[in-house]
Amino acid sequence: MSAETTIPTLLTVKQFAEKHPWPSQAGLRWLIFNSGSNGFSRCIVRCGRRVLVNEGEFFAWIDGQNPSMTAAQ
Repeated sequence: MSAETTIPTLLTVKQFAEKHPWPSQAGLRWLIFNSGSNGFSRCIVRCGRRVLVNEGEFFAWIDGQNPSMTAAQ
């Protein structure tokens, strides 16, 4: 692996909810369930039945949800 390659932080739904105050476990599961229509699929990695959340992609996805906010900064 090169020095430029970063390993993404993958968390289970429970781990993500314990680490961050928002969204709740139920809210995160709703985002995952509807990931085909809300673009959240870029934030998840499926490994068998387990669904992992890519922490970095989650925050990039959040930033992209409100383009007027990033333009105002």
